[in-house]
Amino acid sequence: MATIENLANASITEKNQLLNSVKTTVETAFYGNNVQEVLDLQDAYDRANQAPGTIVTDMSVKHTQDLGLPDDAKVLVYNNGKIVGRTAAARVIAEYPETDTKQYEGIIREAIFEGRAEKFLKTEVYVGLDADFMMKSHLMIPEEYANSLYSYMLNFQVKDAIHDAMYQASNQFDENDIYIYADPNWQHPDFPNGLAFFDQAHNVAIILGLSYFGELKKGTLTLAWATAHRNGFVSAHGGMKQYQLADKTYTMAAFGLSGSGKSTITFAPSKRDEQIEILHDDAFVINKTDASATALEPSYFDKTQDYDLTKSSVDYFLTCQNVGVTLNESGEKVPVLRDIRNSNGRAVKSRFMTKNRTDHLASALDAVYWIMKDDSLPPVLKITDPVIAAAFGVTLATKRSSAENIVNGVDKNKLVIEPFANPFRVYPLGEDYQDFRTLFEELGTACYVINTGYFGNKKVTPDVTLDSIDDIIHHEAKFVPYGGLDELLYLEIPGYEVDFSDIHYREKVVERLQTRLNFMEAQTEYNILPGEAKATMAQLIDKLA
Repeated sequence: MATIENLANASITEKNQLLNSVKTTVETAFYGNNVQEVLDLQDAYDRANQAPGTIVTDMSVKHTQDLGLPDDAKVLVYNNGKIVGRTAAARVIAEYPETDTKQYEGIIREAIFEGRAEKFLKTEVYVGLDADFMMKSHLMIPEEYANSLYSYMLNFQVKDAIHDAMYQASNQFDENDIYIYADPNWQHPDFPNGLAFFDQAHNVAIILGLSYFGELKKGTLTLAWATAHRNGFVSAHGGMKQYQLADKTYTMAAFGLSGSGKSTITFAPSKRDEQIEILHDDAFVINKTDASATALEPSYFDKTQDYDLTKSSVDYFLTCQNVGVTLNESGEKVPVLRDIRNSNGRAVKSRFMTKNRTDHLASALDAVYWIMKDDSLPPVLKITDPVIAAAFGVTLATKRSSAENIVNGVDKNKLVIEPFANPFRVYPLGEDYQDFRTLFEELGTACYVINTGYFGNKKVTPDVTLDSIDDIIHHEAKFVPYGGLDELLYLEIPGYEVDFSDIHYREKVVERLQTRLNFMEAQTEYNILPGEAKATMAQLIDKLA
């Protein structure tokens, strides 16, 4: 069995490293007489159907028997108020040097005490879909948020005979199960943006004053990724797919923030009608021993801004969040998509959306693609040096998306650096750097940078991106030195010419590289980076300046 839920009586002492104040406080709440367990999806659906604010559309769910849902199940809609995205400002990490854990222990105890009169629901699911990596997660949330509990059970793997057996046979980790206590109704004058407290070493979180479903999903992945990292895996916030070529396979992973194009890249069919297997478009882990990969979720939690009701993907909606509802020509209640109601409309979609879905890829990872939105970069770069490849992952430059609830006046259009496109990391950044460096140097994984934003004033279209990837896969891409650098090569594409004789362009490239170096140099204490990463970036600047 992968993670630890039950302890021997003799081990329930202060010496047990799996126990501490936060973990014990949160887990204890799960056993209260105000908590009812929900493990069956039909039960969860019925409760969500009746929960306050739920809209039962007239759209039927497909594959109900395979999913364990009632035959007549409909797509359910549940909407939030003002906040329709994740609130990064609410996140507090116990292990960070600035965190006064003792103070938060008291806040957590008081929050759970205040919620004692509420009726809660709890469930448990599996995170990780192969015996190579699986763990169990427990969620507890007020009964009125049964819709979120139902979406949680759909998003992750609900317990069933097949996965119960897989879990029993899976790799053993000396780690706690995940425990997440959530109370969206909580309020506190010191936390106007809510509180999401993570004790990653003990696999526990408490999410307070935050009703957006993505907080539960990404909160669970935060702890699962941390567990994977501690146990020999590279944690990945990205998409992965494998091409079945005539004489071999080609496995690629694309890393980018929500809205960067990683789902488009992941789900895009082969330009040459080759068979493709898709692992996932958002969350997986890579085994550092052999570079095999395991998906963490069966379903997809995708934006609905690019969908309308004529798209085939809509047929695989299970629940929707933060979308409108209207009546169609037949008088049926149907979702209003395209972000008409608000930004960041979302849907939990079933795994059956992709007929070529797989949960584990045993073949080694051939290439990593960092997805950026930096207008100094051409559409595609190839990085031949493993240190520079990892350094560019550390300094992945992009823009914020509508998936985030941005507070404190942050400009969402400003170029920002989000290391490895993973704002959910709770362990030291330098450890992620070393993990990816291992992929590039020891396991021979190639590295590319894809700019899906603008190159100068010209938009890099999805067709340009997908055509370039196709050329790379089939060894038809012609790369030339970028600014005379041997470590960086760029793909020559008509209409996206690189001109280093243009002094303004050269200065922009140097400026952006300096921004990357400044970011790395600013990381201290918990997130300090190896000197080699900073030195190699400085060398690139010197060569181009």
